[in-house]
Amino acid sequence: MDNTLDTQAMRRSLQKSPNYFRQGFGHGEAAESTMRSQYHSNLIQTIRDHNYVYTQGDVTIYLAKSFGFCWGVERAVAMAYETRTQFPTEKVWITNEIIHNPSVNARLKEMEVQFVPVNSDGTKDFSGIEQGDVVILPAFGASVQETQLFDRLGTKIVDTTCPWVSKVWNRVEKHKKSDFTSIVHGKYNHEETIATSSYANRYLVVLNMKEAEYVANYMLNGGDREEFIAKFSKAMSVGFDPDRDLERVGVANQTTMLKGETEAIGKLFERTMMQKYGVEHLNEHFLAFNTICDATQERQDAMFEIVEEPIDLMIVIGGYNSSNTTHLQEIAIERNLPSYHIDDVHRIISAEVIEHKPLGKAIEQATNWLPAGKIKIGVTSGASTPDRVVEDVINRIFDLKG
Repeated sequence: MDNTLDTQAMRRSLQKSPNYFRQGFGHGEAAESTMRSQYHSNLIQTIRDHNYVYTQGDVTIYLAKSFGFCWGVERAVAMAYETRTQFPTEKVWITNEIIHNPSVNARLKEMEVQFVPVNSDGTKDFSGIEQGDVVILPAFGASVQETQLFDRLGTKIVDTTCPWVSKVWNRVEKHKKSDFTSIVHGKYNHEETIATSSYANRYLVVLNMKEAEYVANYMLNGGDREEFIAKFSKAMSVGFDPDRDLERVGVANQTTMLKGETEAIGKLFERTMMQKYGVEHLNEHFLAFNTICDATQERQDAMFEIVEEPIDLMIVIGGYNSSNTTHLQEIAIERNLPSYHIDDVHRIISAEVIEHKPLGKAIEQATNWLPAGKIKIGVTSGASTPDRVVEDVINRIFDLKG
């Protein structure tokens, strides 16, 4: 990454290009009609009409009051559909999954949208993209380097990046202009965090409070420099020096992380800087800004509410690589509530067996997951999950319970 690059100027220049598209193409009505036919659910609307609690036979469903598709996701999917309509003969590429949902991405493949292949080492193979092709940037955004490459190749760029993600980039760019290191609360290998980090001058990615506490302790007391560098080798900017680059820090985050943990990490670094440099010098050494998106926060708040209900188990629906879905699962686990993270209805094999992904583990099968007799089940889904997928899961449970 060229640390001298003015990324704000680069973005402004790109947005003036006739090959750059950030809005729809006037096919919104057709795209919305397609999305309604594919993703709308009459059952989900019925459950909403019953104040999110619905009983059929022995099963009572407690549906989270905020779940599923958010505005940013709907916008990204609709723009992808419009792109295929606008450019019917051009080769259309997408740099990654448009969103973390298998059924939505499968539909785009059916529409002959090409997904950029990934090499065995995890890098992307852009060699097939040519001048005049159309490239869709997904809802999580794309890195500065990727965006510049597509611009140089002379492709048409359709940017579906969620505005909340762009908001984080603006924050990180302010850190850079003030010569602050960006500490990003996120997953270093998540597409959104990769994109966000590319807008920073210096950055360090911390996954959780445990890693943040390690960094804060190093700030205050020093430590083993080589151990620090080895620990964060994949989660920091090239040439990062913890003895030099942690004197002035700003905090940002991947928009889908747990709100409470992001806030706690921000307060930890604020206290650390006050302790090290004094309250009167805090602003010279620390910048914070909460960039958790509204939709993520609403879904987490709804999850905190539903786990207080008298439910027997929790079903969390969403892509296995969906960060916001994983964090919903965390909330259930913290309450010691039996919960199953599944990506679609086919994971429910029978009333005895369900295929699911425990937090931080590989997909496995659980047995005797659906108790006999009357049962109360909590249901939620990540921001990339269509209502129709949730309906399929609920109907499958109804069928299994007779």
